[in-house]
Amino acid sequence: MCQSSEELSQLIEKALPITNQGKLATYIPALSNANKNDLSIAVLDLHGNCFFAGNYKKLFTLQSISKILTLAYCLCEIGFEKVFEKVGMEPTGDPFNSIVKLELLDTKKPLNPMINAGALAVTSLLVGKNKELKWEGFVQFVRRLANNDTITYNEEVAFSEFETAFLNRAFCYFLKEHGLYDGDVEELLELYTRQCAIEVNCLDLARIGAVFANNGKDPFTGMEIIPMNVTRICNTFMVTCGMYNASGEFAIKVGIPAKSGVSGGILGVVPNRYGIGVYGPALDEKGNSIGGWKLLELMNRKYNLSIF
Repeated sequence: MCQSSEELSQLIEKALPITNQGKLATYIPALSNANKNDLSIAVLDLHGNCFFAGNYKKLFTLQSISKILTLAYCLCEIGFEKVFEKVGMEPTGDPFNSIVKLELLDTKKPLNPMINAGALAVTSLLVGKNKELKWEGFVQFVRRLANNDTITYNEEVAFSEFETAFLNRAFCYFLKEHGLYDGDVEELLELYTRQCAIEVNCLDLARIGAVFANNGKDPFTGMEIIPMNVTRICNTFMVTCGMYNASGEFAIKVGIPAKSGVSGGILGVVPNRYGIGVYGPALDEKGNSIGGWKLLELMNRKYNLSIF
């Protein structure tokens, strides 16, 4: 069990050299300005103890971490059946932005909510009469999870992603072609790029992770934010699909539910123990934080985090 911030600082020192082997996500222009040698972490246990190391208050955007949050939100708001009419439950083994298997499936339904096509299908289910009401409902949900009413999105990053979202536009039109979405593509893309551009720090992520670790309940108040069955679904998706097409390797080497994003964030969940927030913008070839992965691997060796 993690005992101190000093222990985490020592683990960061061990993991930090590997960041030199990573690359920034330059295909999203606004992410190319990050410092690739940044590495930070916050760990929150279910008794309210928090340990941290590195520049743990530095803001970064959720990117694909937002996919697990929109999934949780839509499951809470509209239920299991309606969500999984639009998206499947199976890992793909392909990169998050691959279109290959969509064409091969009889249903044309994206295989899971953690790939871009599946995440867009889930975002299309946000509840509200118009774009702004849909957005407001979702961002309030994220604020409740993080217990942080100041959370919002980075307009520069959202605009940067929106302007360069050519492949995601293709996914949207694919969904429209096959009857999985009947709305306005540009509106859907604007909502999706906003959700990806939500800014958090490691403490926010650790707090969110602690809710998932605590069967959907706020670890401080005991109030239920997410029903237990939704928490279990989301934790399962994080194990099977959360680290892109390296999820199997991550399950073996670290063994916890986790969701990464190309900004360098990793949301980690150790059921009944911890929520973890990591930030390290240098990425490996699969799009995962190379330093964050190494840090979590070292933590698993030291604290036996694996659920397996």
